[in-house]
Amino acid sequence: MSKDNLELAVRFMKAVGDGKSGEELNEFYDESAVQIEYPNLLTKRLIERNLHEIKDASISGKKVIANQRYEIVKSFSIGDTVIIEAIWSGELSIPLGKLKAGDEMKAYFAQFFQFKNHKIVKQRNYDCFENFL
Repeated sequence: MSKDNLELAVRFMKAVGDGKSGEELNEFYDESAVQIEYPNLLTKRLIERNLHEIKDASISGKKVIANQRYEIVKSFSIGDTVIIEAIWSGELSIPLGKLKAGDEMKAYFAQFFQFKNHKIVKQRNYDCFENFL
């Protein structure tokens, strides 16, 4: 089971990197899914999203990021939890802070996924962006 969840988490990250958003994410998330994003340079406070808000945020993100990719550095699977350490980079569609459209933004992520019945039910993101302000 753990290996299946790890493979699903890796597939999920590839799908997001390939630009999947909105309803295209339904294959990965349970209807009860919750995502928690801890404060970082983009989000100044803790944000908790339900599935509808997760999908909306993924669509909104496409207006800011022209393309993105994840480089998985390490991954761990323990019971129903998968932990992924990744380096994220994205090409901006719009100016953000000191970066202009077309510039690359970079972050170092740790993501914790909790699975139930091969679907993500809880996702915690610890995103550490390089300074773009």
